[in-house]
Amino acid sequence: MQVLISADMEGATGVTYPRDVRPRSEEWHRFRHLFTADVNAISLGLLDVGAEVLINEAHATMRNLVLEELDERVRMLTGKHKRLGMMEGIDQADGVVFAGYHAAAGQRGILAHTYLANSITSVWLDGVIASEGRLNAALAAEYGVPVILVTGDDKTCQDAADYAPDAEVAALKTYISRYSAICLPPARTQELQRSAARSAATKIGKVAPITGRHRIEVEFDAVQLADATAIIPTVEQVDHRRVGYSAATMTEAMTTFKIVTAIAAGAMEESYG
Repeated sequence: MQVLISADMEGATGVTYPRDVRPRSEEWHRFRHLFTADVNAISLGLLDVGAEVLINEAHATMRNLVLEELDERVRMLTGKHKRLGMMEGIDQADGVVFAGYHAAAGQRGILAHTYLANSITSVWLDGVIASEGRLNAALAAEYGVPVILVTGDDKTCQDAADYAPDAEVAALKTYISRYSAICLPPARTQELQRSAARSAATKIGKVAPITGRHRIEVEFDAVQLADATAIIPTVEQVDHRRVGYSAATMTEAMTTFKIVTAIAAGAMEESYG
């Protein structure tokens, strides 16, 4: 009974501002400990019921969690350049947790975005606005792995109710604006997450894989980003600031999405975007 925890940071306890999650900032040094405590609480809930836990660092540099503060029974996958990125390890899992997730670009939610912090204005998966959670849930489904728990702000939990209706959710804070929230103290969020993880354990177990073609479209805030990404084979420019492509599998769709976001990031200038 193996569970993958895909651990992002924007949805972690107390996080409300870019510097809270920007590696090596003074605030990040504080919040990475709260992030670690959240992930550890989820791990403890899963360990309580006998699950094996692999944590995939999924935020920014993918080097944020404090290894020495995690329970000694877990394993942690850290560092970048993973084939499946945030979902590396899904092929070996019987269930997946989305920890510290957030709402989609262009939607209400604390630090809401989809992969790129502010240059992607919206992403659609098969015609539906897609958060990272929705994209990753579709990838998990292709491997027959259920999403068993999602944590983040209340908007993240509302989003999860649509793409993973059977999953447990834990709202660690309540959205006020993109940069403000009503937050619960760590003692409360840790117990909330540990309890939710215990309950989620009943949902662990492979399900029938959902396979088939998918289409992803990405809208940027600047035309040159669409121009730059449209040179990728299979990617077409469907509007001035929008590109799209179809793929035979969700795995292929997500690997192409990684290329799109990488090229877009390289096409941005520091001040003008």
